[in-house]
Amino acid sequence: MNSQEKVWKIGVFVGILLAIFLAVLSIKAFKEIGFVGANPAQINQISVDGTGDAVTVPDIATLSFSVTETAKTVSAAQAQATAKSNAALKIVQTAGIADKDIQTQSYNINPHYEYQSSVCSSNGICPPSRSIITGYDVSQTTQVKIRDFTKIGDLLTSIGTIGVQNVSGISFSVDKPESTKAQARSVAIADAQSKANILAGQLGVKLVRIVSFSESGGNYYPQPMYLDMAPGVASTKAATPSISAGEQKIKSNVTIAYQIE
Repeated sequence: MNSQEKVWKIGVFVGILLAIFLAVLSIKAFKEIGFVGANPAQINQISVDGTGDAVTVPDIATLSFSVTETAKTVSAAQAQATAKSNAALKIVQTAGIADKDIQTQSYNINPHYEYQSSVCSSNGICPPSRSIITGYDVSQTTQVKIRDFTKIGDLLTSIGTIGVQNVSGISFSVDKPESTKAQARSVAIADAQSKANILAGQLGVKLVRIVSFSESGGNYYPQPMYLDMAPGVASTKAATPSISAGEQKIKSNVTIAYQIE
């Protein structure tokens, strides 16, 4: 066998191998194309809902107070509002409230309007009534977080004695609610699992595995807050309110889908 015949046979052998390789790739590609757009394998499944609650005691009380002063000029109104706001802040800081728990929420300057009715002349002509600017309103709102609930009553009383016009309703919250949320979720999952087992028994099927899970909720359901004015307090002295934080409920809703057979 000469060298040309050897080269030709080697070329034929290599060509055959290449043809086989390309054929295998083509078959694999055709199989993959066959699945494009096809519906995934359907599995039989059931879906159940579960709910769970967990109760916790609030550890943060949040209140807001506003100071509003009116004067002929902006500077005069600002001076009055600043003096009263600073006095209120001093009371808050003296009560031991940390700076991180004191936040200015708003500071507004607005014209102060007064409505003037028109006076009709003797000949019956009545000019239109109008609103005129008689000064300026300056208001500042401050939010305070209180972590020691024993200070709430005295703090409210002290703020009231300096003439703060508006104290918003107190709200209660939990600083770190994650553990309570986890408790509520565990109860909800157990509820869903119990329902799934009962349903599977009624249907005569077997639970294989969980195929999907979703959760919603984690909301707070605060109990009412009561303000009880201390009885028998003289009218010249501000009454100290008694604050009850109550408890808060966190709710979790879960949905679990099971494969069945």
